[in-house]
Amino acid sequence: MSSVLFDTPGPKAIVRYRWIGAATVLVVAGILAFVVFRFIETGQFTASKWKLFTFPRVWEQILQATGATLSAFAVAAVCSVVLGLILAIGRLSDHKIISVPFTIFIEFFRAVPVLILMMLMYYGLPPLGFTFVTPFVAVAIALTLYNGAVFSEIFRAGIESLPKGQGEAAYAIGLRKSAVLRLILFPQAIRAMLPVIIAQLVVALKDTALGFLITYQELLYLAKQFGSQALYGSPIIPSIIVMGSIYIVLCLILSGVAKIVEVRTRRSPRTPKEQAVTEDTTTKILGIQAGNQSSGASI
Repeated sequence: MSSVLFDTPGPKAIVRYRWIGAATVLVVAGILAFVVFRFIETGQFTASKWKLFTFPRVWEQILQATGATLSAFAVAAVCSVVLGLILAIGRLSDHKIISVPFTIFIEFFRAVPVLILMMLMYYGLPPLGFTFVTPFVAVAIALTLYNGAVFSEIFRAGIESLPKGQGEAAYAIGLRKSAVLRLILFPQAIRAMLPVIIAQLVVALKDTALGFLITYQELLYLAKQFGSQALYGSPIIPSIIVMGSIYIVLCLILSGVAKIVEVRTRRSPRTPKEQAVTEDTTTKILGIQAGNQSSGASI
């Protein structure tokens, strides 16, 4: 009925929690109602403010900006996952000459904000002769470096959270560390880390919005451009509502895909068998080791 971190509430606690929940709902509803009232009072829902979004050419630009957002996210997502795997392997190395530089690299890029990385890439590299750095390249590289460092810590934490017997059993049958990571530890860790990986990908998707500060023509850049149209009453609030809704839809789609992958992975018929085989192998090897140790002691 209870756990270490949470006790089952009694009747009085249940009533108290219900009152707190109802009060929270009322406060949030009141804040939303006030915001909507202010929008109505200032004319943000009038036809003149939304007239800009009745033109097909405007929606073509919105689709192009959505494509630019997804392009930067796709490149950054793939590259950051690969970079995170490489950094995690380097940090887990038993040789300090390898692990220390990887650790410094990870901690440095985890500490630097994404926006500063984008500005360093876009404004700092071209004067040094790197003329290929466009806004897209700057956004993709900055997101890759930051999220790659974060993914490396996610992978490392997932691997270190596994039972030590998994790795010890693999070493006992003669596997090298690279094979242990590739064949035993990483497949199990990635299943456990999948929700965290998807959550970080959602963060990377939203961080593409920072690219508008270096003139990358994504959704937020387009919202700023539309909001400055004085001919249509400077519809900054309608533009933000439209672009924000697109971001929300994209994040929900990504979360939905992640949920489907997670459910299918858990229901996969191979997963229980693989876990059973691994656990059985681990038990047998540890039993052999224990038998050898006892034999040696008796001798």
